Amino acid sequence: MLAHYVLPTTGDIATVEQLETFRTEVRQWLQDNCPESQRSLASPEEQYWGGRRGQFASEDARLWFERMRERGWTAPEWPQAYGGGGLDPQEARILKEEMKRIRARTPLYSLGIWMLGPALLEYGNEAQKQEHIRAIVNGEIRWCQGYSEPGSGSDLASLQTRAEDMGDHYLVNGSKIWTTNADKSDWIFCLVRTDPVAKKQEGISFLLIDMASPGVSVTPIELISGESEFCQTFFDNVKVPKENLVGELNKGWSIAKALLVHERKLMSEMGSDSPREQVPPTVAAREYLAFRDGKIADAQLRSDLVDYEMQMQAIALTHFRTFEERAAKVQSAAPLVMKYAGTEAEKIKSELLLAIMGSRGLGWEGEGFSASELDTLRLWAMSKAMTIAGGTSEVQLNVIAKNVLQLPQS
Repeated sequence: MLAHYVLPTTGDIATVEQLETFRTEVRQWLQDNCPESQRSLASPEEQYWGGRRGQFASEDARLWFERMRERGWTAPEWPQAYGGGGLDPQEARILKEEMKRIRARTPLYSLGIWMLGPALLEYGNEAQKQEHIRAIVNGEIRWCQGYSEPGSGSDLASLQTRAEDMGDHYLVNGSKIWTTNADKSDWIFCLVRTDPVAKKQEGISFLLIDMASPGVSVTPIELISGESEFCQTFFDNVKVPKENLVGELNKGWSIAKALLVHERKLMSEMGSDSPREQVPPTVAAREYLAFRDGKIADAQLRSDLVDYEMQMQAIALTHFRTFEERAAKVQSAAPLVMKYAGTEAEKIKSELLLAIMGSRGLGWEGEGFSASELDTLRLWAMSKAMTIAGGTSEVQLNVIAKNVLQLPQS
């Protein structure tokens, strides 16, 4: 049994000795409990997303998930009272580092963990936490997000999906778009307009909707990458119990903004847990480019590669700084900045790989290409979407200018 090291009452930072002891025990636990087959990147087909229809790719995947779930380490920083691990940020970081060291797979992929759960812990009532938080930790329910609409993308506050008060329930009508994996999800957390005459942000509420409710339908959207994880979700006179309202009526915009912080953090880290076999640009350069006197012969590609590596070093250092700020309970605007920097860096990486690999980077299917070569063009196409999801790069720059740099408005 691993000990949990309580932080000293005189401060928020555990001693080096405490953390190193914790690291040693985590390392041993992972060595004893993570099956060898779960120590490699999981393909999309091998990822476990939980939910009513969730299926494990293997018996080892099931065993690994159950062992992590029993420790609460599917959501290591969440309170133990709701099934989480109860770890502080430093301990959680050590767990992540030690999992990465042995290439341990993520046991449960979940928008509930990455996005909804933190919002519920902050804004949900006790009944909602008891019903939903533990179910998220245990992988019992798969969630999707209902924010964007066909006419309300970057201008999210202009959404028109309505929820009318019918006494003991709300009646929801409208549609949401880009609802990732809605066709595979059990519930959706959704922004709806509950006051049509109020100012845009002041008439929005945050609802939890069971996808099995009569009147909910889903249509997958085919993507340029050849995949169809995005969907459009329709609500036709859907009855939603009043107890599924999170927070106060017409105050959902505050919850939406808080949740977007977690989404942007997720977007900024998208490349760190990718199941794709994408070769790093530095490795690709040695495989595909000509060298002269020990240097890449193409001066422009050499310069672009150096710029990219410097950018990634800066991003890594900033991630570390934001962790230290969070551990010290310092408010930070870094998630806003890092979402922009991280997704733009992923786009630059894909474009750089295409330039380095030349025609080898254009493989889409068929024989004669490696797995990483076949993924290069698909990942390039998907990288464009990453600069849109969670707020477009252009919108992010405006938000940073206004709320972080506090530049004067024209």
